[in-house]
Amino acid sequence: MFENSENNLLNEDVQGNATLKNTPSSKNGKKVYLESYGCAMNFSDSEIVASILTKEGYETVKQPEGADLILINTCSIRDKAEQTVRNRLNFYRGLKKSHNKNMIVGILGCMAERLKDQLLEEEKLVDIVAGPDSYRDLPNLITNVEGGQKAVNVLLSREETYADISPVKLGENGVSSFISIMRGCDNMCSFCVVPFTRGRERSRNPETIVREAQELFDKGFREVTLLGQNVDSYRWNITKKGEIKDDTQETVSFAQLMEKVSLVNPDLRIRFSTSHPRDMTDDVLHMIAKHENICNYVHLPVQSGSSDILKKMNRGYTREWYLDRIAAIRRIIPQSSVSTDIISGFCGETDEDHEKTMSLVREVKFDFSFMYKYSERPKTLAERKYEDDVPEELKSKRLAEIISLQKKQEKELNKRFLGQTKKVLVEGPSRKNPEEWRGRLSENTVVIFKNNNYKPGQYIKVKITEHGTAVLKGEVIS
Repeated sequence: MFENSENNLLNEDVQGNATLKNTPSSKNGKKVYLESYGCAMNFSDSEIVASILTKEGYETVKQPEGADLILINTCSIRDKAEQTVRNRLNFYRGLKKSHNKNMIVGILGCMAERLKDQLLEEEKLVDIVAGPDSYRDLPNLITNVEGGQKAVNVLLSREETYADISPVKLGENGVSSFISIMRGCDNMCSFCVVPFTRGRERSRNPETIVREAQELFDKGFREVTLLGQNVDSYRWNITKKGEIKDDTQETVSFAQLMEKVSLVNPDLRIRFSTSHPRDMTDDVLHMIAKHENICNYVHLPVQSGSSDILKKMNRGYTREWYLDRIAAIRRIIPQSSVSTDIISGFCGETDEDHEKTMSLVREVKFDFSFMYKYSERPKTLAERKYEDDVPEELKSKRLAEIISLQKKQEKELNKRFLGQTKKVLVEGPSRKNPEEWRGRLSENTVVIFKNNNYKPGQYIKVKITEHGTAVLKGEVIS
């Protein structure tokens, strides 16, 4: 299951239960069931785990009932996500009694990193606790549990990127996939637990990224999303001060990396997530404009429209800075869609601050938006320094106002596509009507059209005839 966060992919396929494809028969006869919560990075990490365990002879399965090993990849960005995992553990407690008393249960990812040994004390069912940088150690941790011990490895790394591991693709539509390009985050936003659970920023070797993109294309994938907590911070062989680390190696910025991946094949679409407004530079925007297969879509989380709140959030920019970046997007790639993240009810938020967020939403007119109530997270700067003083009822009221405005604007914005003929990447059958299929524009909007024996991964041209809040409808013309 996936719950959106600031680091999400903004693709609705990410928001449901993770469905695993069976791997070839295992050598050791044991089966693993992987369940993921949170951002797209967590889903990508689960594919790395699947690759590691497949080499150890495990078979991934679609249902937990027959599994010898249950691994839950967790999210800590909001309290709700952690409570969901704890409730899920109750289900596995019953499953262990009824199906397999020797079943091993492990907690992976951000929740494991945040709570560490505390998880073993609070959740007696849990046998393994492994942080995001500890997945290579899973075979050893499993061996320890089989020997009668609980096993924990939550050490954070300054170097681990899993660059040499080819992920086992899980539960995808065979059309779009993720490529992790970096790990960790150095932006200490006061509300965010990610720097504590995923460690410092480190970028992956660009050659391995390009190679993975080529492998995915050769397997039939036609869209990849470059993932990172802050992709704009990607840099290879360059320090933060712009100094070259090794004269014998090439230097690669994020914009240059995007170009390298785009040159794999013109039929491979490129997306990326997530960006930070402070680090979104014009060279990235010019690269999007230069290559047709780099999608006309930018996700730029604002979080609040009030400069005072942004300062308390430690975002590193003002309202005016953010609007300048929006103006640059509109100028350089005028056809681009723009989406954002917004937090309602942050510490000390006044009615005036809320209205500034509403006015920013009106001014920018986001194509999509992911909107949440503030959820205080332990050990963050906000938890230590500020009082969570906006009542829950008021948070909900303000959030409802933002959502209502956003949905109204989305429907109006989708009018611009009416009558246009757009290139659509076919994804598969519509969820509501098997006689209709769905695809996606470069701008990330979903289009529904009549099924005429199209194949997932095929590009078609569709004339847009209807629009709604979330989707478009059209007629295929070629």
